[in-house]
Amino acid sequence: MTKTKSFFLLLTTCLLWACTNQKTDSAKISEDVAPTNAVQHSSEIEWEALNPARGDQSPKAGTIWGDRKGSVATGFLAKFVDGFSSPPHIHNVTYRAVVLEGLVHNDDPEAEKMWMPKGSFWTQPAGEAHITAAKGSECIAYVEIDSGPYLVKPTAEAFDNGERPVNIDISNMVWLGEDQTAWVEGLGAKVAFLWEANKRSGYLLKLAPGLKFRLESEGEEFRAISIVGQLDYEMPLTNEVKSLDPGSYFHSTGTSSHLFTTKEMCLLYLRTNGDFKISSEK
Repeated sequence: MTKTKSFFLLLTTCLLWACTNQKTDSAKISEDVAPTNAVQHSSEIEWEALNPARGDQSPKAGTIWGDRKGSVATGFLAKFVDGFSSPPHIHNVTYRAVVLEGLVHNDDPEAEKMWMPKGSFWTQPAGEAHITAAKGSECIAYVEIDSGPYLVKPTAEAFDNGERPVNIDISNMVWLGEDQTAWVEGLGAKVAFLWEANKRSGYLLKLAPGLKFRLESEGEEFRAISIVGQLDYEMPLTNEVKSLDPGSYFHSTGTSSHLFTTKEMCLLYLRTNGDFKISSEK
């Protein structure tokens, strides 16, 4: 009887030890992943003149990450009034952009207008003369540079840096599902490859409405900008839910996991220097 009691006491002790260590290991994994996850709402953006030299005629700019006036890579929102049309000009740096609201035209000064709706993507090479025009009661684009500062200069200083502009209407985007890329799992998500440079890449994710998704990233740099639609983002550890609208942003460094639910069809723009995987949660 004593041996039996001793056996059960030893078994109970071992099980308690195992459970305690499992919890410790799980907590350690969460601590390794969770602390880098961060969210910024669109309402937190501070707006200022994109081109102060134009005074009241200047579009507005709101920095999301980085420093548009510094030398670092930066992502910011540009807001235009209905009917805006810039004079021909150049920029000292190349930029990429995605339309969030309204219609945007960006091309050579003499080009016929090609109005790009939300979700469309374009690039503007440094030194190339162009105009930017906008229409719609609210017109906003996400703009990204790999180094700054972002400056507006006259066409007299134009130069050819060897790059060529790209304009992709959302209707011409090529979407890949789980049968075409290992980065997507489940029928609720698709990915479009946009660009690759300096060991970094840009993508658009299209997410079906009313589904929960898990996005796992391995990049030391991972940034996601909400382009279209509303989603609920669940913070790790605390499980706090934050509602994100277009212009909102979440990011992480290193191995990370992002859990969110879509309220409607959503588009996310991703910038990362590592692999990622998006899957629908049951």
